[in-house]
Amino acid sequence: MLEPRKVQTIIDAKKIVEQRGLSHVKVGLFDIDGVMRGKYMSKEKFFSSLDNGFAFCDVVLGWDVNDQLYDNASYTGWHTGYPDAQVEIIPNSCREIPLEENMLLFIVQFTGCAAEICPRNILNRIISQAADMGFTANAAFEYEFFMFNETPNSVRAKNYQNLIPMTPGNFGYSMLRNSTHADVYQQILQLSQVMDFEIEGLHAETGPGVLEAAINHDIAQNAADKAALFKTFIKVWAQKNDLMATFMAKWSNKLPGQSGHIHISLKNIKGDPVFYDETKKFNMSDIQRHFLAGQQKYMPEFLSMIAPTINSYSRMVPGLWAPLDATWGVENRTTALRLIPGTEKSQRIEYRLGAADANPYIALAAALGSGLLGIKEKLEPGVQVQGNAYEQTHSEAFVLPKSLLEAANKLKQSHAAKKLFGEAFVTHFSASRIWEEQEYRKHISDWELQRYFEII
Repeated sequence: MLEPRKVQTIIDAKKIVEQRGLSHVKVGLFDIDGVMRGKYMSKEKFFSSLDNGFAFCDVVLGWDVNDQLYDNASYTGWHTGYPDAQVEIIPNSCREIPLEENMLLFIVQFTGCAAEICPRNILNRIISQAADMGFTANAAFEYEFFMFNETPNSVRAKNYQNLIPMTPGNFGYSMLRNSTHADVYQQILQLSQVMDFEIEGLHAETGPGVLEAAINHDIAQNAADKAALFKTFIKVWAQKNDLMATFMAKWSNKLPGQSGHIHISLKNIKGDPVFYDETKKFNMSDIQRHFLAGQQKYMPEFLSMIAPTINSYSRMVPGLWAPLDATWGVENRTTALRLIPGTEKSQRIEYRLGAADANPYIALAAALGSGLLGIKEKLEPGVQVQGNAYEQTHSEAFVLPKSLLEAANKLKQSHAAKKLFGEAFVTHFSASRIWEEQEYRKHISDWELQRYFEII
């Protein structure tokens, strides 16, 4: 019997479906916000689609996380009639879904014009640029996420207030918590192995009900697939077990936010690591230094790709582990970029600005693409931060936007972004972030009511 992760070709994909006697399989793609959209597809349709592709309504590129239609996008909208766009099935993305007996899942991605704004294809575009420069990229994602003893119905009934975390209090790295709730941890670890987003480390983080998972490193495309599937199916697993997981950047103003850090390294065409040079300070090669400098320089322009929601900016406050400026340091967790000196194999950069709410494909495209620009332009990083970055003043060039609207407008005007990601993507993505900010402006918060209702 063919194993799901051994599937490589269209012939393999057809073979495994036949071997399992499946009448239907699942296919899904990731939208602008990193939300997986998909459906069950009959065997006959699936086989035909493997050969010829199939059509998927392009509305999934033209609405927000609440299925509200953008009114400021040019790619698709009422003016186009929301036509179908062509997609292709990725045979080697085949996964077992242990939560559904004998079911298989395949990732799909847009082709044709829609590929210009498809998140998975945007990352492919950057990976191709790396290949043209003689590099392959490895990456690994780390996620913090909160677990609650709640359901989709209960959180709405409570208006998202007074939610009950899976565990109380602050107890980071707790052996007590992971032993008492060993069934939860073990099921998550098992899910990650079966679905091939294997977890290198899983532990309790500081905060009520918060866990942190470090996903094993892989080549960039696989790493993003694993991260996107991890976020999706952790939430599925939780809800099937009367729990809820959230990857919001910050769900409570009383607690630290949730990160989505990205570790990145490069190899040359021979497969040799290129970030390590034992003759240089911190073992940092010239290539790594230029790469880091590119990440630092372009971080303010690309911020909306890394911090893509209104909520992302609630996380970026002093003293709560989220970076505030495009800074770098050596083994320094107060900076946006953490240089990790090590062996030839472990020398890397941790892009610490990332939050858990980012689309993994888009976030990695930004982190990798900016570094490649640094190599091309032979950029030099700013002054290394030593000590607490929150207590220091940094160059104005490295100050980050303070809101989604400011960040989206920076991206919209960025020549570097258009060169890297294509004008079609930059135009569409920035419009989608401006829409998100406009939707927020329609909202009257509890804070405003409490502050102004009676007194003002």
